[in-house]
Amino acid sequence: MATIEVDDLTIAYGPRRAVDRLSFTADAGEVLALLGPNGAGKTSTVEALEGFRRPTEGSVRVLGLDPVAQHDQLMPHIGVMLQSGGVYPGIRPLEALALHAAFYADAADPAELLDRVGLSHLRRSTWRQLSGGEQQRLSLALALVGKPRVAFLDEPAAGVDVQGRQLIRSLVRDLAQEGVCVLLTTHDIDEAERVADRVVILDQGRLIISGSPGELMASGGSQEIRFGANAGIDTASLGKEMMAAVEEVSPGEYRIDVEPSPANIAALTNWLAARDLPLGDLRAGRQRLEDVFLRMTAITGEVPAVRIDPEHPRNGRSPRKGPRRRTGSTPSSGQSTS
Repeated sequence: MATIEVDDLTIAYGPRRAVDRLSFTADAGEVLALLGPNGAGKTSTVEALEGFRRPTEGSVRVLGLDPVAQHDQLMPHIGVMLQSGGVYPGIRPLEALALHAAFYADAADPAELLDRVGLSHLRRSTWRQLSGGEQQRLSLALALVGKPRVAFLDEPAAGVDVQGRQLIRSLVRDLAQEGVCVLLTTHDIDEAERVADRVVILDQGRLIISGSPGELMASGGSQEIRFGANAGIDTASLGKEMMAAVEEVSPGEYRIDVEPSPANIAALTNWLAARDLPLGDLRAGRQRLEDVFLRMTAITGEVPAVRIDPEHPRNGRSPRKGPRRRTGSTPSSGQSTS
């Protein structure tokens, strides 16, 4: 039995379907990243899994339990990290962790957990004195203090510096190795590419595509060369030289739809050198996860779900509908909703 099961989930707000017949699973020891533009259905789906949103149709199960009907049984086994809010501004990090630890029969040691998120040196600071990135790391610790079997992490690296991001990535991977099922929602596609075992991309409440980052990045089927140079170069002339289409995808970033062979790369660099144009960066081969995301979410209309991973059914999420609402605080939440 999968740790998380979503089966034909539909969530409607009046006549509008925020989540439309969504199905997916996630297993113990797996990091699943949910991606989608604003309004894609991510928040409503997560709220259903946490037991704070009742499905209109379909069903969800977490650890075999109905998150709404068996909410009290489920809550001790999940951890929820939200983007902001819910922490008393005058409380100190160790005090906050000790307070939440008191709700659990077998909680993590607050001091050890504080050290694990790199905040031991700030134990005397109050919440309001922490930077945004430090507050994020403490929020993550609060979500993990109950030793959850399932962790729902909402934008865990938002506003975090480079060192903090590396720490969070390492911690998320450690959780997966310990057998925790991690459901990660993020707008940072690079972060998802680095840390997720599997990615689900949603748009307009429906699954667009899912699979491992490697599978999704290989899904385009075409080969290309990407490079950086001055904005506004003569793409028509370069296209003639390369005998392929050249596109300026953003100011100063270009894509050539051609095999990234040594001969083609040499032709590109020679063309640039002849015009005394700098080469900012060079990427050859498969597309990035960001390219997949932009390509797939640009599709509109009635599009059938595309599934890369045959072992997992359709996957999807729902659009953000105002602030996340909670029916009171819970020990596993760590924070109130955003």
